[in-house]
Amino acid sequence: MEIVEDIVIVGAGISGLTTSLGLHRLGIRSLVLESWDRLRITGFAFTTWNNAWKALDALGIGESLRQQHDLTPSILVASTFLVQPASEISFKGHEVRCLQRRLLLEALANELPRGTIRFSSKVVSIEESGCFKRVHLADGTVLKAKVLIGCDGVNSVVAKWLGLEKPVFTGRSAIRGYTKFEGGHGFGPKFRQFVGKGVRSGFLPCNDEYVYWFLTWTPSTKEEELEDDPVKLKQFVLNKLEDTPDDMKLVVEKTRLDSIASSPLRYRRPWELLRGNISKGNVCVAGDALHPMTPDLGQGGCSALEDGVILARCLARVMSISKSADEEEEEYKRIEMGLRSFAQKRRWRSFDLIATGYVVGFIQQNSGMVMNFLRDKFFSRFLPGMLLRKADFDCGKLEY
Repeated sequence: MEIVEDIVIVGAGISGLTTSLGLHRLGIRSLVLESWDRLRITGFAFTTWNNAWKALDALGIGESLRQQHDLTPSILVASTFLVQPASEISFKGHEVRCLQRRLLLEALANELPRGTIRFSSKVVSIEESGCFKRVHLADGTVLKAKVLIGCDGVNSVVAKWLGLEKPVFTGRSAIRGYTKFEGGHGFGPKFRQFVGKGVRSGFLPCNDEYVYWFLTWTPSTKEEELEDDPVKLKQFVLNKLEDTPDDMKLVVEKTRLDSIASSPLRYRRPWELLRGNISKGNVCVAGDALHPMTPDLGQGGCSALEDGVILARCLARVMSISKSADEEEEEYKRIEMGLRSFAQKRRWRSFDLIATGYVVGFIQQNSGMVMNFLRDKFFSRFLPGMLLRKADFDCGKLEY
């Protein structure tokens, strides 16, 4: 069975749903394909900075999410290598919150028309068909799309079709968790981070009850085998936290086993964005399919929100309904120009975030004595300011 669709978005994650909602706000329908049978809420939570909230406000869902997540006033950075007091950097004048991924995805999905998301729809291949792309699904369905957008993550089928190389392993891994404290945790809203001895860890409350935590480290071959065993993962994290305060240990201890996940950290080599195809004809990528990056700037999810708003605006400017077969080629050219405009707007922004995040992660997690000293004495003073500068980006409003 072959179905004709104007815009097909692969992946119902942050960038996919943001793009679809942005298009919907501008009066344009899209179809979102999700390989899972439900919204994928892995990752638990993530830090949202000014740029993310500007995107959420543009979509019209910022205020409802603010009501469910506390404002983070500052970050406390402590060393586990040198004996020195923690330094506190204020976020005054900036909007920083820890956003629950489930609530974000549900907020995006609930604003879309019924039938926009097609679950259990895994893409297995893509082929040319004149001015269209034929998208083959695992269930035998074939979609004929005027526009194909890949928001399908680090293992993107669409990115592969565009010729982009697979993201590479950084040599580092992350364990993340999510803890609920019945009756309240009592930690206050501050972001706490601990660095030293090749490990970076921290926790950040989402609200009075929920706390998100993380640990990144450089695994040995034996430690990589922990990824599928939450019991071993939890014990491993606690062992790594021997030099951190009791609050950090308590957050991990109270985490349920089904709320712990581990993953290798991968990134796209930034120079590939300068020479590779972000868009080609009527196909493009966004979100992690475009710019997988390490979590050291806290900009992965935030930049995916930027992508969605900008992409929706670029497409809305060029999309039109064509009834005549003679107009198909002209419409294809307009779509190509719109996607090329998106690629131009996102190329250097993505390059900057990927490259800076990689360098910051290398410095923070380096286990050398000299690097530890320089980081704790000097670099830690400048890092929060760098995080805020990278978040000082405005994706603009949904208008054209």
